[in-house]
Amino acid sequence: MNVKALEQLEYYKIKEALKACVVSELGKELVEELQPSNDAERIRRQLMETTEARKIMDKSSSVPIQNLVGIEKVIEKLGKGIALNPEDLQMILGLLHSTGKIKHFMEERQYLAPTISSYGLSMYELKDVMDEIARCIVNNRVDDKASPQLEKIRKKVYIAENRIKTKLDDILKSPTYRKYLQETYVSTRQGRQVIAVKSEYRHQVSGSVIDKSSTGSTLFIEPEAVRKLQSELELQKIDEEKEEYQIRLYLTYMIESYTREININVETMAYYDYIFAKGKYSKAINGQTVGINTEGIINIHTGRHPMLGHEGVPLDFEIGNDYKALVITGPNTGGKTVALKTVGLFTAMVQSGLHVPVEASSEFAVFSDILVDIGDGQSIEQSLSTFSAHVTNMTKIINLANKYTLVILDELGAGTDPAEGEGLAVAILEELYKKGATIIATSHYSKVKTFASDYEGFKNGRMAFDINTLKPMYALVIGEAGESNAFIIALRLGIEREVIERAHQITYHEKKDYVPLTEAHKKPIIKTKPKIQRPKPIRQEPEPVTKDDKTEEEHTYEIGDMVYVNTIKQRGIVYAPLNKKGEVGVKVRDKKMLVVSKRLSPFINRKELYPDDYDMDIVLETKENRKKKHAMGRKYVKDMERVIE
Repeated sequence: MNVKALEQLEYYKIKEALKACVVSELGKELVEELQPSNDAERIRRQLMETTEARKIMDKSSSVPIQNLVGIEKVIEKLGKGIALNPEDLQMILGLLHSTGKIKHFMEERQYLAPTISSYGLSMYELKDVMDEIARCIVNNRVDDKASPQLEKIRKKVYIAENRIKTKLDDILKSPTYRKYLQETYVSTRQGRQVIAVKSEYRHQVSGSVIDKSSTGSTLFIEPEAVRKLQSELELQKIDEEKEEYQIRLYLTYMIESYTREININVETMAYYDYIFAKGKYSKAINGQTVGINTEGIINIHTGRHPMLGHEGVPLDFEIGNDYKALVITGPNTGGKTVALKTVGLFTAMVQSGLHVPVEASSEFAVFSDILVDIGDGQSIEQSLSTFSAHVTNMTKIINLANKYTLVILDELGAGTDPAEGEGLAVAILEELYKKGATIIATSHYSKVKTFASDYEGFKNGRMAFDINTLKPMYALVIGEAGESNAFIIALRLGIEREVIERAHQITYHEKKDYVPLTEAHKKPIIKTKPKIQRPKPIRQEPEPVTKDDKTEEEHTYEIGDMVYVNTIKQRGIVYAPLNKKGEVGVKVRDKKMLVVSKRLSPFINRKELYPDDYDMDIVLETKENRKKKHAMGRKYVKDMERVIE
């Protein structure tokens, strides 16, 4: 599928969020390889896997998935005639333990997830291998009881080490040698046990000099009395290493006989990690499975962009039944681009086997490709203007479009002369429709709206706009053409009605009476006047507050109080009391602002939120500032600066 289109739809941000849900590196590799598929049956199977994983995640707090770190490198060593080291063998043992756990975990949840539970049936527990590794390898070391021969050798090594230690202790405690010694303990140099002798007494202690200190004042001597014992110990150590190697080689050959089974275990474990990551992500975004069709029908009920969550306005959208092309119009910042991206991103996610945050009754079509033109696309390196970049992209889209593609176009025909832009936009829409593509486009041009109204297979849509508050509502309304609302906004902001009516006539070649809109604008203002005299209902005050009262008598806000900022409809914490201008410092989320006290409503008193001795810096200051405050309170720190807003 078109890589640039997926980038513009921010599909790769979804993959990054999915990567955060996996446990193993192999699982991350599977997420990295994830791409939208155009095989309907494969998509249905993948959605079913995600649905079953989600059911298990809703019932179980955790799934026994091993991280598999380093297991690939261990498997690469097999079949090369080398013995695995104890750490490698313990890793294989850990894998087999995890295999047993996930196998039994899935068997117990067969009633919830019959499809993905069946994958566990292909895994091999290899109990004989597990038992043998557990018997021979303990705490990353070949155990004494791994073989009778090793146990005998280790006993000899132990006896020889004790004899050497006893001999050296006798020398250290001897009054004869005490004055010659630099230290009264045994050291190890070059694998041999030695005593530290002052260099001037070199000839007073018989033995071999193994090493010396950096200053030369101390010589590390292996006494003659223990040299023979040391040599015997070295031979026994060699025998010990040989026997350990034979045991490790035996375990390696045993594991190599099950290489195929171990590879299946690793692949299945990684795939389970990948499937359950999809289930975790579905739970995080409150996702749902959806219906799939190959007829080009998209039907979205209460869809929310996964990166906006519950803050986003729900999107209801449909296309593919009575019409295959939708032209969305409306003011800037009204949510047109977000609506386009949501439809395109949902389509890519569904075709990747992912749940999307919609109602379960939603349905999506399977497309062979998604072709997108969103953003200005300006390229400094190629010296392309915004318009040139759009045209270059549109050329590729027209060449690739067919009845199996979804085409998403933002601000079609923008960036050039409006009259030519309108004509170009209509011609492009015609050509794409002839090729059978499913089209979703946005535009400000009136001719594009008219074309969509008159041309069979097209439909108009608009983003809702509140003409009373002059604010977008971010809701899509299908079946109606949108207005740019420039004339209405200008009228609300004070331009004379006659000027607006003349502008409408010049633009649309028709007369329109704006008196009703003017009157509608005036009515709410008259109704709001008496409300100023009413007492505020938030707190029971003995007397209603009037304009003649002093600001301090309205309400006294303390640092730490939670208040409601009426203008932005958000809660915040007071960080600075009332100033001379009648403003209160309020922190809303991570932003600090000064707000006129009359625009605040008390919400929760600080005493109800925090203990009396609570450090408000934890809430009001950044972590970095708190650290600096603590450091500067202890001592002077050169060049340290603490900025207080």
